Formats: sequence, structure tokens, C-alpha cells
Amino acid sequence: MPIAFFFVFGDYVKVFILGVKVYTRRYWYIFAKPLALWTSIRQKAGNKAELPLAELRVQLQKLATIEDVAAMAGVSIATVSRVINEPQKVAEATRRRVNEAIARTGYTTNAMARSLRMRRSKMILILAPDVGDPNFSNILVGLETEASKRGYGVLIGNTQNDPTRETHYLRFISSNQADGLILLTGHLPFGFGQGGPEDRLPPTVAVNEPVPGDMVPFVGIDNFEAARIAAEHLISQRHRRVAFIGRSNREIARLRESGYRAALDGAGIAVDPSLILDSDGTTESGRQAAEQLFVRDLLPSAFLCVNDATALGVMIALNARGYDLPRQFSVMGFDDISIASFLTPSLTTMKQPRSKIGETAMELLLSVVEDRPVVHSQVLLRSELILRNSVARFSAEPPRPRLRAD
Repeated sequence: MPIAFFFVFGDYVKVFILGVKVYTRRYWYIFAKPLALWTSIRQKAGNKAELPLAELRVQLQKLATIEDVAAMAGVSIATVSRVINEPQKVAEATRRRVNEAIARTGYTTNAMARSLRMRRSKMILILAPDVGDPNFSNILVGLETEASKRGYGVLIGNTQNDPTRETHYLRFISSNQADGLILLTGHLPFGFGQGGPEDRLPPTVAVNEPVPGDMVPFVGIDNFEAARIAAEHLISQRHRRVAFIGRSNREIARLRESGYRAALDGAGIAVDPSLILDSDGTTESGRQAAEQLFVRDLLPSAFLCVNDATALGVMIALNARGYDLPRQFSVMGFDDISIASFLTPSLTTMKQPRSKIGETAMELLLSVVEDRPVVHSQVLLRSELILRNSVARFSAEPPRPRLRAD
């Protein structure tokens, strides 16, 4: 026979029964065990009496526990834990039943306690130079989709190419708030390699733009090969003076310029250094590069641009001068961002499978995080030549701007 103690505090009664867990809520005495005591509670619960025993218990107490979720879903505590931490290892029907129980109980895990226990935060840090870049949006969607599927969350750091911001975001790593790192910046974070706690990088994967050297695994397209295909397409349209707009010290620009040079060499066309111009990948830099060629009177017949934003800038400059595209000049982009098909003329470009890149990169990173075997440290996906209306066959007629009516 259990021994009971009753204490009155204003409107509340506290009940302590040796060996029996008890919950109280304003004169309702809720006994977790033995189960026979629940009969009287059901009579006092009014319209809640029709609820299943496990759910009634949860609704009448303040905080749900993992035991409550297990009871409501009809599974073991270990199964609930697996659904939360390793959902891919649980059958879909069971996973759905447990997730429904979690939603109905309002159960939340103690993330800090779980992190200390498992020595994992179940979070991935993503560093991007500009989250507003249209080339990144679908990559980020792919990254988040795969992470969520595997029970991880993501933290997105918009670095804005600011070294101070990159160093700040590294604190998530040194404080164990992230298990892995995705780099869309094309370089290791500023602050790394300076002897501080930030030097202990977690598993890291570079996405879209490789980090120079072989230190960081990479997932993206073969930028050299894609640029070679793009330049060969222009050459197939009888263009022999092809400008490359996009020279910079970034690895992705270097690879694309190398592909452009290889295509010209393969066709027996001498590379003209005066037709290779700097660009930081923005629309304004593309416009300025085109204007430089006009000032120097070094006009090509076609422009191969390092990305679609640069190509847009080139088209703006040519349209402003009254030229007819693509009859007088051909322009080709790279990446196939969402607006490429809506430009006038619509932009011929190289398409990246961005969502697939994001999913594959996160899959590779989580394999390293979870100590699973990794077959390849570099995954190169195929890009696709998208033929639209901004490229035409070369005409020997000298380009003359159209006359405009005032």
C-alpha cells in the first residue's frame, strides 16, 4: 500500500506518493501509475475522457516527454530516439506515426543536452558570399532538402565577402554548434590557419566553386569542360574573334578561362589577350568590360561571359549603343539563372544542375560527419548547353549601330 502525503498551497494541492509519479493541476490528481487510478481521472476530465490514455496524460501535464511520445505512437523509446536522430533508419510508416505523436504532444528535444550527449549538434553551417545571388538559391534548396531528410538543420552565413563576418561565423564551429561546413565562397574561411580555435575545421565540402588545392572535397560541374563546350559552340557558328569576359583570381573564373583558351587552341585560333577582360561576375562589370572594348576599338564578334549576370551587362551595353543582337554580336552566358530565358534576346548559356549539386554535396558531407565510407572526394556533375536566341552565325558585315529616332 503506497504512502501518500498531501500539501495545500493556495488553490493547488501537491500530492506525493512514495514510488508513484504524480502530476497535479488545480485539484486534478493525475497518477502516472498504477494505471487503474486513471479511471477516476477520466470521470473528472469531461470531454477529454474520450482521448486515448497516453494522449490524455500528455494533455494534462505541462511538458511532454519522450516516454509520452513512445506511448502515444505505440513504439519503444529507442525507436522515438532513432526517428529524431537517424530518421533514415526507421520505416516510413513508423516514422510517420512517431512524428504525428510528436506533433500532438508538442514534444521538443533538449538540443543542448542532446548535443552534449551525442557530441553532435545536428546542424550544418553554410557560408555563402551573397545569398541573393540567383545562382545560389537552388543550390541552397538542395542543401537544405538533403539535410532535412537526414535529420539535420542548416545555418546560413551570408559573408558578403567580408573577412570579419567569415571569422565570426567560424565561432559556430569552435563552439561545437555545427558538425560540418559547406563553402560556396571558393576559399577557406578567413581566420583559418592563424593558430586559434577556428583552425579546427569540421568536415568540409566546397560547392559550386572549388577551393584551390586538394584539401577540400568539391561538388559542382567541370568548369573547364563546360567552358570549352561553350566556346566550341561559338566557334561552330563561325566566330573567330571571341572575347572572354570574366578574368579574375577566383578559381572558378580561372577554370572557365582555361576552357575557353583550350577551345580556341583546338580550333587553331590564336588567343588574343586583348579580348580577355576582367570581371567580378556582376552585371555592372560586364557592362564596363564591353564599353572598354568599344573604347579600344577591339570589337569581337562574340562574347563568352563567365556567368549570366556578366552576359546581361554586356547585352545592356550593346543595346544602349543600338546594336542588333544577335545579328551583329552574339552573347553567351554561363549558369542558366532564372531570368536567362526572359531576356531579349533569350540567353544561350550553360546550365548547372543546381539542386542536384546541393543534394549531392550535403550527402557527401554527412557521410564524412557520420564516419561512413566516401568513394569520391570530388563529384563533377554534367552541365548542359542551352540553346536560345542570343547566338547566331557570324556575318562578315561590319557591325553598325541602328539609327534611333529622337
